[in-house]
Amino acid sequence: MYKMKLFFTIIFIILSSISSSFAQQQIAPDSMYHIQDTVLIPTRSGVDISAIIVRKKTNKQPLPVILFYTTYNEGAGDAIFAKRSADRDYVGVVAYARGIRTDLDNYFPYENEQSDIYDIIDWLSKQEWSNGTIGMFGGSYTGFSQWSAVKNVHPALKTIVPNVAVMPGFDFPMTNNVQLGFELNWSHSSIYGKKAFPASFFSDFYEKGYAYSKMDSVLGYSNNHFQKWMKHPAYDDYWRSLVPTPEEYAKINIPVLTTTGYFDGTQISAVEYFKLHNRYNPNAEHYLVIGPYDHMGAQSIPKANLRGYEIDSVANANMRTLTYDWMDWILKDGPKPELLKDKVNFQVMGTNTWIHKPNLKALGNQNLRLYLTDNKLQEAKPLKESFQLQTVDFNDREDMNNYFHPSLVIDSLDASNGIVYSTDPFRKDFIINGAFTGQLSVEINKRDMDISISFYEQTADDKYFLLSRYAGRASYSKDNSKRQMLISNKKELIPLNASYIISKKIKKGSRFVIVANVNKHAWEIINYGSGKEPTAETIQDAGEPLVIKWFNDSYFEIPIWKD
Repeated sequence: MYKMKLFFTIIFIILSSISSSFAQQQIAPDSMYHIQDTVLIPTRSGVDISAIIVRKKTNKQPLPVILFYTTYNEGAGDAIFAKRSADRDYVGVVAYARGIRTDLDNYFPYENEQSDIYDIIDWLSKQEWSNGTIGMFGGSYTGFSQWSAVKNVHPALKTIVPNVAVMPGFDFPMTNNVQLGFELNWSHSSIYGKKAFPASFFSDFYEKGYAYSKMDSVLGYSNNHFQKWMKHPAYDDYWRSLVPTPEEYAKINIPVLTTTGYFDGTQISAVEYFKLHNRYNPNAEHYLVIGPYDHMGAQSIPKANLRGYEIDSVANANMRTLTYDWMDWILKDGPKPELLKDKVNFQVMGTNTWIHKPNLKALGNQNLRLYLTDNKLQEAKPLKESFQLQTVDFNDREDMNNYFHPSLVIDSLDASNGIVYSTDPFRKDFIINGAFTGQLSVEINKRDMDISISFYEQTADDKYFLLSRYAGRASYSKDNSKRQMLISNKKELIPLNASYIISKKIKKGSRFVIVANVNKHAWEIINYGSGKEPTAETIQDAGEPLVIKWFNDSYFEIPIWKD
């Protein structure tokens, strides 16, 4: 149980830093600014939006406006977002989601941004201190809000910078249709201001095997949005309606800058926005910057030491500074940021270089296909069928399949009951460039499972570097909008998509190591495979142990670059 307690301690530290780290820095004394911190902006809905507006006192003429729209209320510290903009000779605005700082009865995540932000921008563009041009920036939920805003682009909106943007239903509150444990915790304290979860909450929940959908009732109340999300386990029309449609992407002609990181939990959604915009608008002026950053580093100041990994010196690129340099370029005809030499800009870990490519397809010049055979990852397709057998007893709550560890670099690998596959040592250096995909060939004795794949580099000195992770529900693997059950005791093919981009030099003597597993831990939902909706399953649905045959025609495709 020690690993479990360590796991939850790490998660709570991460969560507590997400909503507060931006608001810790002070810029200048308040006497340097005109600060209006209780502005109410009218909207067509009849519900006013609370806002903070900051202008530098030395600026007398109308200026471009930079809007930071947020669902969080950190109190007096929120003015920092607007002060930074004022210091760059903009009007800085922080606007809050409907109901935040006013009446939480009007709050519902994700659903009101399209119309409300349009009205906010319209109002801002008509104020005497505005020159009629608006830019937006910010990360996570704030990143999502910008994509919602451009479903119908207001004429005054000239650019967006969605850092680490969430895509509702695609990566939060579920990733590849696997519900995340902090789905409820996200709003419980940060939005509704309720008492923080007890430190033992998730471990108790795990041990007792309650239904995931009852998580709020265990806390003594009903969370409206949590319960609504329970009704949409597929990536269905509800979720799709919150972001641009193909027709709307085609009409987004303002410049866009996306930033994310190899270790950013929302990377797959940030990159998905980039893919969809370019797919439906081939002339999109959309730039992507990605490097060895986590969720916070990719929207602010990178950590020089990221979970035990010392990033290359050139990777110390301040994303906050890049955002404002971009705004100067678009809104003030300033110079183009030096880093943006092409549409896709990525830092290759271990080389101290940035690479610049016109699109994501250009990241790699080869695909390395590796088959899962007798604990080996091999390039040759097996001639004779075989499989590795795994048994998972969901009734056993003494331990869990622990995919998370606090450091990116570890001394030994804990497979947590998973099946380990590895390559032979590589004979030459090369670069892994992109997201792994593949196809699993499996047979199970149940109707569904939530797959967990961890992907490592094992270095020549026997250290393990966590490169990527995939989590996905097997029944949604072919179509994330429609559940298709597996047939018990029948061989099935499960495609793997939507994993994380990574770029790193792989040195001679290293190996790739993959751990194939299923979710059995407290930080994501447990899918017992009964065929019922997993959110309603309890430990009483566990039944007999899950038995998996991992067949050797399963493979992974890894994009690489070789000179």
